[in-house]
Amino acid sequence: MTAGAAAETPRPLRADALRNRDAILRAARETFESEGVLASLDGIALRAGVGNATLYRNFPTRDDLLAAVLRTNIAVALEEAAELARSRGPRDALAEWLVRLTWQLRIWHDLPYCLTTRDPASPVSSTRSPLLVRTGVLLAEAKASGDVRDFVTADEVFQLVTSLSWGVDRFGDDESAARRRVELATAGIFT
Repeated sequence: MTAGAAAETPRPLRADALRNRDAILRAARETFESEGVLASLDGIALRAGVGNATLYRNFPTRDDLLAAVLRTNIAVALEEAAELARSRGPRDALAEWLVRLTWQLRIWHDLPYCLTTRDPASPVSSTRSPLLVRTGVLLAEAKASGDVRDFVTADEVFQLVTSLSWGVDRFGDDESAARRRVELATAGIFT
């Protein structure tokens, strides 16, 4: 092994460093749920019981922290999408995915804004990509079955869902109101 290869392999975190990282992620999730994703990073560090230098050493930017917290939620959402594809027809799977995705994206105040305004190189953009890909797969299956208009793109549908989740967040919709909002707004994509 060369010296360069050894330098590229990340060392495992020490136990105390791992505890700090986990505490930061827990505090960030709690803070994002109560205050939104634009909450004070210094406040997150305080809630985690670490200094802000420790937070920034682990997560140099807000996007790094947000992406790390989002990964768990996105994994769960992707599992739900796979189950929908297995258990429902293409039209119903896509329609239900759009409702669930809208509801999921509204979980933290300002998350829809952050998902749509980030640089493509941002870590947040990379967390958005699997959701867009899954939307595209379900959309393609619904198109193939003749349930969706041919001209509709996955990007357009994802942008629509992001806008809807912003509205659900801002208007304080419960799940029933959110479902109705999504069904009304997405009716035009279906044949």
